[in-house]
Amino acid sequence: VNLQIRGYQSTDEESVVALSLGAWAPVFVSLENALGAELFRLLHPDWRTDQDKAVRAVLADPAMQVWVAEAEPGPVGFVAAKLDTDSLIGEIYMLVVDPVAQEQSIGTALTEKAAGWLRASGMRVARSTPAGTPDMPRPGESTRRPTTPSCPSPATSKRCSSQ
Repeated sequence: VNLQIRGYQSTDEESVVALSLGAWAPVFVSLENALGAELFRLLHPDWRTDQDKAVRAVLADPAMQVWVAEAEPGPVGFVAAKLDTDSLIGEIYMLVVDPVAQEQSIGTALTEKAAGWLRASGMRVARSTPAGTPDMPRPGESTRRPTTPSCPSPATSKRCSSQ
């Protein structure tokens, strides 16, 4: 894949929103299967509209730094990150890769780009709450995966360092 990671431009908005909706569709199908149609519709009556609004809000937020992964014929992923200069904790807030472009290290490249920016901006800690946690399967995943305990730091957790 001939991949370029570049800063987000307003002309990317429609493509980025569309690829986000495509990436999240299987997650919401999985969630509906897990919850049942009635409960799912009560909790997420119009997930597409909600997701559309959430992505557009991130893209419009001046506190967010957004990068787009581009390969022919256009955007195939994006990542948004933000800084908390008071706590020195940076956050990878949103990371999406088009389902047809997954398993090509695009998500890794986007994560590395955002993490590099967080480091260069003086953040001492980076955090992310990815899809694929026990409560939210990754796009395309229909079942829960075995979980691994969260390890804040090998220096502070003997339980984690022995795994």
